[in-house]
This record gives sequence, C-alpha cells and structure tokens, in this order.
Amino acid sequence: MTDRESARERILEAACDLIAAEGIDDVRIARVAMRARASTALVHHYFSTREELLEQALLHSFEKVGEERFAATGGEAPDATAALAEAIEECLPSPGPMERDWVLWVELWLRAAREPDLRPFAASLYARYHDWLEEVLKRGIDSGEFTAPADLRALTDRTMALLDGLGLRALLHDPTMDIDAARAQVADFLAPQLGIDAAALLTQPA
Repeated sequence: MTDRESARERILEAACDLIAAEGIDDVRIARVAMRARASTALVHHYFSTREELLEQALLHSFEKVGEERFAATGGEAPDATAALAEAIEECLPSPGPMERDWVLWVELWLRAAREPDLRPFAASLYARYHDWLEEVLKRGIDSGEFTAPADLRALTDRTMALLDGLGLRALLHDPTMDIDAARAQVADFLAPQLGIDAAALLTQPA
C-alpha cells in the first residue's frame, strides 16, 4: 500500500468509526481528521465534500467486509457443519468489529432507501452475500453431510432474511433476542432442512 492509499484508507476508517459510534448525521470533517491524525486540508484533498466522504466511507466499509468475509467459504473448518456454524457467526452483530459493521450496514440500508444511486451497490453486496452463503450450504450438500433442500436458492434467501431480521433485533439490544437467541433460531430453522443436529450449529468458534 502506498502512502497515498494509506492516508486515504486511514481517513475512511476514521469516518466509519465515527459513523458507527455517533451516527452519520453527527460526523464532521474536522472530527474525522482528528481521529485519522490528519489535517482537514488532507481530508479535503481526497474528498471534496462531507457527503462524498460519508458515502465513500460506507462503500469502503462494505468492500472491505466483502473482501474479508465473502472471499472464503469456511475452507479452514474441519467439515461443512463447522463451516456453516462459522458463517452464521459471521452474519450476526457480535460485540466488536461485527457490531460496527452492522451499524454501518443499517446506515447503508437507510441511505439506499432514500438515494436510488446507492441501490445498485446495496444489491451487489447482497448478491455477493447470497453467493457466499449458498456456497457454504452447497459444500455440505456436495459432500453428503447435508440433505439437499428442494430449492437451495430459496433456502439461502430465507436464511439471509432470518439473519438480517434477528440480527437487527440483537443489534438493538432487544431483551428477548440477544446473539445467543438469534443463533439458536437460525440453527433451529436450518438444521431440520439440512438433516443435521441444530446443536452442531451452536458451537462458537474458538
């Protein structure tokens, strides 16, 4: 990474941190510059307006998530069930980086709902998400570890919808739906359709 790329990424990461911590409406260029250990002039060198900075920060966050999460399909897991358990964990807002990513995801949903120009990007991210999760499921089907569902694509879509809906409730600290409860509901939904024990999907990665 060049110095130029490093400075721009540092600014984008700082903006993402502030968006996640305080909400997109309260983010100011001066605060981003301070967090990124940069001058406001340097921030303006890369981003001409606050809106451009905020939009690029959201896009940067999701490109990074895509590269890190959707590039692999649990290849290091010992079997398909363990890979699926890891995938479920990756899709829920556990405290730490995943929770931050979820807050940014919600910001993107809201902006895309209001700004049509962002909708193709949101759709492309969901397409990558779908392909990644479907591949995790397909690994177990191909190996004979999972029972093949009647419609793999539909099962993938419903699993994503369940993860999104339960994950949002956990993110909002719904007292009836924490991360453990969300994980259990996803496992209870998937296990019978794949012919496996739901308890095997509740094992958290070390």
